[in-house]
Order: sequence, then structure tokens, then C-alpha cells
Amino acid sequence: MRIELHTPIHAPPQVCFDAARSIDLHQQSLAHTGERAIAGRTSGLIGLGEEVTWRGRHFGVWLRHTAKITAFEPPRHFRDTMTRGAFAVFEHDHFFAPAGDGTAMRDVLEFRSPLGGLGWLVDRLVLRRYLERLLRARNEVVKAAAEAAARA
Repeated sequence: MRIELHTPIHAPPQVCFDAARSIDLHQQSLAHTGERAIAGRTSGLIGLGEEVTWRGRHFGVWLRHTAKITAFEPPRHFRDTMTRGAFAVFEHDHFFAPAGDGTAMRDVLEFRSPLGGLGWLVDRLVLRRYLERLLRARNEVVKAAAEAAARA
């Protein structure tokens, strides 16, 4: 399953790139889930080859999700890939391109639940909408932080 989001940001690509890879901003954007970085890189800016383990409450259950930065081309692109967690596949690509006086941020999330056909049904009926809502909330925090940094 694929989710693609586009977010215009009035800030330079490098500022947006750094905001998007900030562990602290990620935690802020998902505070409503209680999501916290508990292992690996737990604060600051994550980089190539680094991992972070998140713990958060989703659908009433505490889950862990470990992701590794597997592609890193500042300030244009980075990818976080799940190495341990509840999904069969979870890869999130973050793209940043100059656009007018700012940046076009594009997220591409590829995910797949385990359990074959039942997982496919859950992805279509529940998880796609849920994950898209989480990404939009996260992107609003990234956008606000990047625009505030660009104004400073």
C-alpha cells in the first residue's frame, strides 16, 4: 500500500530536511500517541545508518517500531526503513525540492501488514487512513518548525 503526500513549506530545503529528520519534532508531532524514542538515536538529528526505536500507543496497544536511515542525500532525500516492528514492510521516503521561495516536501510511505489477505484488507480499510492522518499531523509540525526557523 502506498501513501503520497505533498506539503509546501516556506523555508529552504536544508531547513526542511533537518526538521523532518529531527527526533524531537517527531515526538512532538505524535505526542497524542505517547510516542517516544527509547533506543538508538533518541534526540537530535538522525543520519545515515542510524536507528531509532519508537514506542507509542496505537489502537490502544503499546507498539515498538525500529527504523534505520537507509538512504541519505542532503538536502534532497532520506529514507527510513523498518527493521523491527508490526509491519511486513514499512519504508518512508522523504523528498525535498526547491519550489518558488520555499520547498516542496513529498512523503512516500510504502507499507504492508503481515497476514496476507487479511492484512491487505486491514491496510485498505483502516491503516491507510490512520497512517495518512499521522503523517499529515507530523507534516504540520515540520512545516511550522521549518518556517519559524527560516523567519529567525
